[in-house]
Amino acid sequence: MSQASEADGALAEQLAGKTAALKQELRKAIVGQDAVIDDVILALFCGEHALLTGVPGLAKTLLIRSLAEALDLSFKRIQFTPDLMPSDITGTDIVQEDPESGRRQLEFLQGPVFANLLLADEINRTPPKTQAAMLQTMQEREVSVGRETYALPSPFFVFATRNPIEQEGTYQLPEAATDRFMLSIQVNYPTVDEEIGVVSETTGVDSPELSPVLSGAEVLQIQRLVRAIPVSQDVIRYAVLLANVSRPESGQATDTIREYVRFGAGPRASQYLILGAKGRAAIAGDPCVSFDHVRAVARQVLEHRVLCNFKARSNGVDEGRIVEEILSAVSETD
Repeated sequence: MSQASEADGALAEQLAGKTAALKQELRKAIVGQDAVIDDVILALFCGEHALLTGVPGLAKTLLIRSLAEALDLSFKRIQFTPDLMPSDITGTDIVQEDPESGRRQLEFLQGPVFANLLLADEINRTPPKTQAAMLQTMQEREVSVGRETYALPSPFFVFATRNPIEQEGTYQLPEAATDRFMLSIQVNYPTVDEEIGVVSETTGVDSPELSPVLSGAEVLQIQRLVRAIPVSQDVIRYAVLLANVSRPESGQATDTIREYVRFGAGPRASQYLILGAKGRAAIAGDPCVSFDHVRAVARQVLEHRVLCNFKARSNGVDEGRIVEEILSAVSETD
C-alpha cells in the first residue's frame, strides 16, 4: 500500500472525530442552526459551493467567517451592491513604473476572489453582468483578465447569501448561476431557547476565539476520500430519475409537476445528488452510498433547480412542495 493510500485510510478512520471537532469549534460562535452547519460542512467536504437563504440577522456571515477560522483558510467577503463591477471581484491590471528603469508595465492586482473561502454577501443585489463574473471562478476555479488566466487558491469555495424578503434593488439570479451552487441551504429563525442562547452569548464582554481543527491540505484529502466512496448503479439510477421526474416534459413527470413546474433540474442535479450522498456516507462512516443518503440531500440539491410557474405561485405551491412530489414519485425499484 502506498503512503498516500495509508494516509487516506487513516484520515477516513478519523473523519468522524474531525467532523465532530469542527462542529464543536463552530458552536463556540454559532448557537443552534445544527442543520445549517451540517449542510455547510457537507459542501466543504464535497469541494463545492453553497447558497444560503435567510432573513438578515441569522448569523450567515458569522458562520462562514467562523468556518474559515476553524479551517485555517484565507477568507474574503464581498458585499454585493448595484454599483459593483466585475473587476471589483476578480481584480484588474494596473500600470506600474519600475523605479530603477522608469519603464512602465502592467501588473495584475488580485481581487478578493483570490481566497480559499469567499463569502458573496447578498449576491442578488448586483446586476447580471457582475454576477456573471462569478461563473468562471466557481466552475473553473480560475480568473481571466486580458490575455492572462490566473488560478485561484486551492481549496476554493464560494458561500453566497441572499435575502428572500427584500425585492427592491435586487436582481434575479440567472439559472446558470444558481446551478453552480451544489446546495441551497435554508437558514431559519432560531427557537426560543436558541435565541436566549444567542442573546446571552452576544451581549457579554468575552467573544469566542476559534482554533483551527483542519488544514487546507486535510480538506483536500477529505474531498478525495468523498469522491472515492463506492456507489451502485441502482443508486445512481435513482438519483437520475429524481432529476428526470422534475422536468415537466419528461414521461416520468407527475400531473402536479406538469401543471406547476416551468423548468426542471438539469444533469448537474444528478451529479450533485450522488456527490452529496457520497459526502453524507463519508461523514457517517458508511462504506458505500445508500438510497437514504440520496434522499437526505434531495431538498438541498433540487429546490433551487426547480422553477415553478405563475399558476403554482397563485395556488401556494412552492419548490419545497415540488421536491416532496418528486421524492414520492420515484421508488428504489423504478
